[in-house]
Amino acid sequence: MTAVLSAKGLSAGYAGQPVVHGVDIEVHAGEVVCLLGPNGAGKTTTLLTLSGELPPIAGTVALNGATTTAPLHRRAREGLAYVTEERSVFRALSAYDNLRCGGVSPKDAVALFPELEKCMRTRGGLLSGGEQQMLTLARALCRKPRVLLADELSLGLAPLVVDRLLRAVSAAAKETGTGALIVEQHAHKALKMADRVYVMNRGRLAMALTGEEARGRLDEIETAYLTGVSGRGEDDAAPPPAPPEAPPAASEHTNSRPPAA
Repeated sequence: MTAVLSAKGLSAGYAGQPVVHGVDIEVHAGEVVCLLGPNGAGKTTTLLTLSGELPPIAGTVALNGATTTAPLHRRAREGLAYVTEERSVFRALSAYDNLRCGGVSPKDAVALFPELEKCMRTRGGLLSGGEQQMLTLARALCRKPRVLLADELSLGLAPLVVDRLLRAVSAAAKETGTGALIVEQHAHKALKMADRVYVMNRGRLAMALTGEEARGRLDEIETAYLTGVSGRGEDDAAPPPAPPEAPPAASEHTNSRPPAA
């Protein structure tokens, strides 16, 4: 089966300094893949490179079976959605207008997250953190992407909201065939729905497991890899330059440009 997104021998970093080394990752249609690891392990750098926001230093990335060096906005047009750990909303626009700017039907967004119905006329900046993240994820999933990259959906959110977000990702995989690669701090929650799991440490993949294997070894994974900060990793690298802005509807990465056509 051809992966909807894959990387072979991927190395990436900032200012020519690699912080991710020789990473091989595959995501297939209809599956949820978790990328776990301690702070500084290289997870966000990996997602940035897979999305086209950061060029690789070595190795290749393939989208829909074809090797690509295209930037983020072009990968978005080919079916990639990227939800960053920032809550990417237009703060001055209503939730309704945020969705319309992203080319998404508010009706579809409410069907996914009924909690958004009462928020449609509320400005994005006045929404709660959970509502903002639901809005951001709805803007991505309602476009039915072939592949979703999601970085720390649950950051700073209440457990019940985290459950809602993760269930929406799982449903998209099962119902529309979206392949999802998620970085998640709540490992025990993410593993409940994971089909496969990669564990990253010090910029390298330390483990590649099925979801069932990872659930059976969660205590081991948490003890060995998910406590504290790894050694040299993305937090120890030279700080990255400010990334270029990208279309929110396609990538969910920023909130200052109109969506890609």
